[in-house]
Amino acid sequence: MLKDSIQNAKSIPELQDLYTATFGKNGTMTAKLKEMKNLEMDARAELNRENSELRELFKNRQTELENAAMMAALANEKLDVSLNAEPENRGTIHPLTQGLHEISAVLESFGYVRYTGPEIEDDWHNFTALNTPEYHPARDMQDTFFLANGNVLRTQTSAIQIRAMEKQGVPIKMFAVGSTYRKEMDATHGPMFGQVEGLYIDKNVTMSDLIGDIRSFFKKFFGLDNVDLRIRPSYFPFTDPSIEVDMKWNGERWLEMMGAGMVHPNVLRNCGIDPNEYQGFAFGFGWDRLVMLKYNLPDLRDLYGNDIRWLKNSGF
Repeated sequence: MLKDSIQNAKSIPELQDLYTATFGKNGTMTAKLKEMKNLEMDARAELNRENSELRELFKNRQTELENAAMMAALANEKLDVSLNAEPENRGTIHPLTQGLHEISAVLESFGYVRYTGPEIEDDWHNFTALNTPEYHPARDMQDTFFLANGNVLRTQTSAIQIRAMEKQGVPIKMFAVGSTYRKEMDATHGPMFGQVEGLYIDKNVTMSDLIGDIRSFFKKFFGLDNVDLRIRPSYFPFTDPSIEVDMKWNGERWLEMMGAGMVHPNVLRNCGIDPNEYQGFAFGFGWDRLVMLKYNLPDLRDLYGNDIRWLKNSGF
């Protein structure tokens, strides 16, 4: 019988031949179905039942044969789990990215809100609004990348502070993150470097608040119980008074960590803020330098070398 032939088919090609002989153009079932219009109602029902049953038998037997073929192939392709596995080549987070995440998390825990801004800046936001007039040496061609239209590759993320004050007004507590560009290149400086700057403007903000935030930041970022800071007077056109902050590293030597100071009244006026009512502080540092210290890296240029071997050998 046809049903027995279907069930006893030993291969997919053999089953396909049976299917063609049954349901093909000249197949036995095809011929019966063509004559269905001449049959009585009961005979039509019986023919439909037989047609459905045969198709189901073919489908089930094909599934059985396919599964049997797959199991046979698997039996011949066993995995020898005793072989040594290939070493896993897993990517890692770059130390600069990791360091920025940690710096941002610390500042945000102090209530600072993160801002970003354009890397190509106009004269107003990069220089003039920051109390840096045309004759100021910071505008010198030896230090700044000027574009043909008079714009510059921003030399500091302080420009973001100006944009934030113009947009939000005061009070404001924010920090700016981004790349800055200057014409310098050695083991501790590069033509592009990441900078983080903080700004806090409100009524009754003092230098004591600034030093307290700096001390707390270094303690939390470096995981120290205490830090020794040395405050030195300095000069920046956008702060007055201005300071340089040194930190004693490993209890041995003083390292310059950042510049800071109270925001200059002219900067506040340029942003439409009354310096007689509001005051505050600003600070800035290169986050790549902090990453070098935290992870004990000898050369800033390694951070930008894109050498995957260096990342692996450095433990990142």
